[in-house]
Amino acid sequence: MTLFTSDDPKRGLDKIRWPLRLTWAGMWAETLVQSLWPLLTLTLLVAAGLMLGLHDLVSLSVVYGVAVVVLAGALAGLVYAFRQIRVPKRIEALARLDASLPGRPIQALMDEQAIGADDAASSAVWKAHQNRMAERAAKAQAVPADLRVSRRDPFALRYVAVLFFAIALVFGSVWRVGSVAGLAPGADALASGPVWEGWAEPPRYTGRPTLYLSDLPDGPVNLPSGTLITLRLYGEVGALSVTETVSGSGVVEDEDPALVLDFKVNQSGEIGIDGPGGRTWNVTMLPDAAPDVEITGDPEVEALGEMRLPFAARDDYGVEAGEARISLDLASVDRRYGLTIDPDQRPELVVPLPMPIAGDRTEFEENLIDDFSKHPWANLPVLVSLNVLDASEQQGTTAQTEMTLPGRRFFDPLAAVVIEQRRDILWSKANASRLAQILKAVAYRPDDIFRSATSALRLRKQIDRLEVLASYGMTDDVQTDIAEDLWDLAIELEEGVLADSLERMRRAQERLTEAMRNGASDEEIAELMDELRRATDEYMRQLQQQQAQEGQDGEQQQGQQGETMQMTQDDLQRMMDRIQELMEQGRMAEAEQALRELQEMMENMRVTQGQPGQGGQQSPGQQAMEGLADTLREQQELSDQAFRDLQDQFNPDGQQGQQPGQEQGEGEQPGQQGQNQPGQGQQPGQNDGQNEGQTQQGQGQGSIADRQQALRDELRRQEGRLPGGGTPEGDAARGALDRAGRAMDNAEEALRQNDMSDAIDNQSQAMEALREGMRALGDAMAQEQQQNEPGQGTADGDRRAESQDPLGRDQGANGAQGSEGDLALDDDAYGRARELLDEIRRRSGEAARPEVERDYLNRLLDRF
Repeated sequence: MTLFTSDDPKRGLDKIRWPLRLTWAGMWAETLVQSLWPLLTLTLLVAAGLMLGLHDLVSLSVVYGVAVVVLAGALAGLVYAFRQIRVPKRIEALARLDASLPGRPIQALMDEQAIGADDAASSAVWKAHQNRMAERAAKAQAVPADLRVSRRDPFALRYVAVLFFAIALVFGSVWRVGSVAGLAPGADALASGPVWEGWAEPPRYTGRPTLYLSDLPDGPVNLPSGTLITLRLYGEVGALSVTETVSGSGVVEDEDPALVLDFKVNQSGEIGIDGPGGRTWNVTMLPDAAPDVEITGDPEVEALGEMRLPFAARDDYGVEAGEARISLDLASVDRRYGLTIDPDQRPELVVPLPMPIAGDRTEFEENLIDDFSKHPWANLPVLVSLNVLDASEQQGTTAQTEMTLPGRRFFDPLAAVVIEQRRDILWSKANASRLAQILKAVAYRPDDIFRSATSALRLRKQIDRLEVLASYGMTDDVQTDIAEDLWDLAIELEEGVLADSLERMRRAQERLTEAMRNGASDEEIAELMDELRRATDEYMRQLQQQQAQEGQDGEQQQGQQGETMQMTQDDLQRMMDRIQELMEQGRMAEAEQALRELQEMMENMRVTQGQPGQGGQQSPGQQAMEGLADTLREQQELSDQAFRDLQDQFNPDGQQGQQPGQEQGEGEQPGQQGQNQPGQGQQPGQNDGQNEGQTQQGQGQGSIADRQQALRDELRRQEGRLPGGGTPEGDAARGALDRAGRAMDNAEEALRQNDMSDAIDNQSQAMEALREGMRALGDAMAQEQQQNEPGQGTADGDRRAESQDPLGRDQGANGAQGSEGDLALDDDAYGRARELLDEIRRRSGEAARPEVERDYLNRLLDRF
């Protein structure tokens, strides 16, 4: 039935026929869901329990009790449904649809004109109103049904039922529901005929799902080795029988009508069920291959003895665990000195192999990383074998590999002797007497070989202890304690516990020289070279502090200038870089000679960070400020070079960045713009044969990236020497330099990828961060200067008063106004000067400015 006939004057209502029907259907759905949700919840719970086979796991009385509860719940659900259900009417659906529209146009279309029907004007207005309402009604959409029952189900029982039903669909079977019929009172399930069911459960490590055999037709079946077959037989005696050849045990038969059979698939064969509904499967066993492991490379040794042994392992289902077994290769040991006697019996060394924490373990590569420096077999021949295990406890083992067990090497001669004697006492307790005699000979004249009396006393104590134990015997615990004490003594002799920086620097130089003579590895030489750099930096800082505390005036410094040698830290850095370069090239003789020259120069040097010929001694803050200014200038040059290269990418045939009539830079010939100058990564005379394949700028992006990387390394060294630690200003300066370093790293990466625009952006960020760091460092220096301001009447105060002009301003070296102190009559002059300098640096870093303007700004920065 329709709401309006075809001759109804309200023809506009015909367009809402389908939205009205859908709204009415939604109201039916609301009524059914809100009234039948208890019954639907109960139905899903019962179906889930039957599909999971819960009724087969409990006694029959429990099944009957649950059935009574379910029936009572179903009856209560029906009563609730009849009380809540209400048949929706079409007029209610029409009212709901009309309420969803603005102005209720449907009701307006159903209205009649009450007055003025005979008036033409009134009728025209009414008709226009009806037309507008018809247009609104034509836009009607079906009102969605409200299916929420949360107010009626506050405990969300419906979601619990849906979850259980989903679990039953995944892990259960619909076929189990049919077994309920046999549980009914008075029903003779067995008399209706024999039935069976079965499952094939592969091992969990295979990742394969469990198969329900009742769903599998006759034919071939592929099952992994170790699959568990479970069969349940129901019915009269002898109606069903099982035969199988997959487990190797032959035919299985039993007269129990509820027999449960379990066996594993150990070989390919056949499984058959004879009787009504019986089936036969030809089983092909999928074998589980044993795991495999191999050593993929030679062991790598770090400078301090840590070993890295690469290996690869694989298995068809994944490797579970592994271990490395290390045993002493006694036949390959050089049986001399303390190794001539038979060694004490020690178990083989077992080290677990690292496994991937996440990801696939069927095939992977890893590294065995461990430090065996303290082990008795360190630096002795050993046999190494790797063993891996899979989930089925199958093992894969490599053949024994001959190698020397890596351990830390000692380059100090005295430390090397102590370590050798430690090896001998761990080799055999019978070496105690020989060990005591050798150590007594070594320590005969302690003043000549020991740098510290404490080390000599420690060795003397161990000698006395060994003499006593040689007479009365030694236990394993005492042997371990002596080895640990000798190890600590060797570390002290090798690394030292000296606070004096000059002695530490000498020790580092001696160890590096000994390492070059003994053919140390690249990693060991690199570690010792880093130690020499740290010791040299510490010595120079200590020497600078000592000179500052002595308070030498300018005349004394000038008088001593001809007697001592002056070097800057950059000179020392270049010398050490040269030494490391020679060692990397294998030119050990030249490297050793250069190291001796460095040692002789360090013995008699005075360190000065100022310009050559400058009489005063700069403070660490002034040195750091000067170094950062140089870094900022070099970063600006790199940014200019990157900008020119970016311009050349868009106009490779024209000259970029030069205005008409622009002058060439000082000393720059035409055609040299953008090329390397001497001192910027290219020596004079190296142009021949090196420009082939480069761009027209004379330097490719790779060269700019190398210069950017070198500048980043220099900034990292400057951060290590930055003063003002522990103060807010000093922390702010370090934070700004950290940001500058990260921006330089990003700029280097962009340059190597030929992304010039991104490189320029990162370089600008680096320059801005450098300026912030310099401002923060200037604040720290100003605060420190105020705290250390000399008072009137002191020698420093009198000298400072003599160097001031009548207005209280510090004079420079040539009588001009200096920039080292604050103006006496204007406390904000220093701040304004710093702001002006920052503004000049900011403008000089803007690549959009004309190059002639930036050259002028750079000349201002160079001067001031």
